[in-house]
Amino acid sequence: MAEESGPERDPETPGDRDDLLGAFRNVGAMGRSGVSAAKHAGEALRALVAADIALARSALGRALAFTAVAIVFGVSAWLLLMAALVAVLGAALQWSWPLALSVVALANVAVTAWAGWRAIGYFEHTRMKATRRQLARLGIGDGDADGEERADAGEASRT
Repeated sequence: MAEESGPERDPETPGDRDDLLGAFRNVGAMGRSGVSAAKHAGEALRALVAADIALARSALGRALAFTAVAIVFGVSAWLLLMAALVAVLGAALQWSWPLALSVVALANVAVTAWAGWRAIGYFEHTRMKATRRQLARLGIGDGDADGEERADAGEASRT
């Protein structure tokens, strides 16, 4: 005779089945609760992004307005400084007005050319060449226009 450590129950007894169904219901309720929490988090994130974009749009407009004011006053200050420099060159160094104006104008043209050259160099960074190369490797996008021109030139030289 085998010793029984406790009452043996049939796994198909109604009590066990109710416990299993209750566990499934609890898992389902927890899943629905998780989906609901994710939905609420997504809605909160959408509201946050919308508010952040509205703030950025407002700040951009104001920044552009103050940038315009800064440019206007900066240009007027620069013009006054250049006029003062011409007056100093004419009075203190006894240069003629045309010579003083020419020297100041050449200095301004040199600085403008240097700044334009530097700006063109920085605009090259906006082409995102490395990203385009990586996307082209993955077969995404149209590819680099320079690469297409090189390919067309290569085909034309073969014919």
